[in-house]
Amino acid sequence: MRLKKSKGIVLSYIKYSETSIIVRIFTREFGLKSYIINGARSKTAKSKMAFYQPLTLLDLVIYDKEGTSLNRISEAKLAMPFQLIPFDFLRSGIAMFMAEVMGKSVFEGFQNEEFFDFLESTIRLLDEKDTALVHFPLVFLWESSRFLGFAPQDSESFFTELKQYPQGPDVMEEEKEYLDVIIADSFHCDYKFPSKIRRNMLDHFLLFYGNHLDLTYDWKSVKVLRQMMS
Repeated sequence: MRLKKSKGIVLSYIKYSETSIIVRIFTREFGLKSYIINGARSKTAKSKMAFYQPLTLLDLVIYDKEGTSLNRISEAKLAMPFQLIPFDFLRSGIAMFMAEVMGKSVFEGFQNEEFFDFLESTIRLLDEKDTALVHFPLVFLWESSRFLGFAPQDSESFFTELKQYPQGPDVMEEEKEYLDVIIADSFHCDYKFPSKIRRNMLDHFLLFYGNHLDLTYDWKSVKVLRQMMS
């Protein structure tokens, strides 16, 4: 067993025994791994629970042992203390959504350094005060689909693949225009689209992800996110 360093992004955690947790962390070097943190919930814990909230960026020293499904962390440090995300309702809601998307899209052992770098820069962008948030979740879904391997070339191919026109293909022109703007402008998108179109596009993207990832359960964070998009 050897000690190795890696950056990591926390996706989620569950309680384990009386004072411990099992945390899922997407690491840059080793992909998605599960780690047990003994005593994390005890009053005298050395590892603060704040370190293991969704989307926290960590610098890690981990025990690397092949063939182990549950690993251990030797040392964890905050790579970036958040300034806005935990204290801003909209940003924290987007962060919850991003963590859920990643948790459903990335499987155990999945490793992609370029995807990690994109996620890290996106999380840092979310924590900046001048970042426009109105299109942020949808841009995140589009950009992530590129790294996950199922991004559409354009809006026409997106809706053709989706094979679902809830209001008929002729009524989808605004959604198509919106998606083309997102594809072209990414996080720099500042075009104003009606909230109804943005909510519709969110529903289309979630169906698109569900089809590609074979998801059969609901998105927990979407209800809050949809309210934010009103």
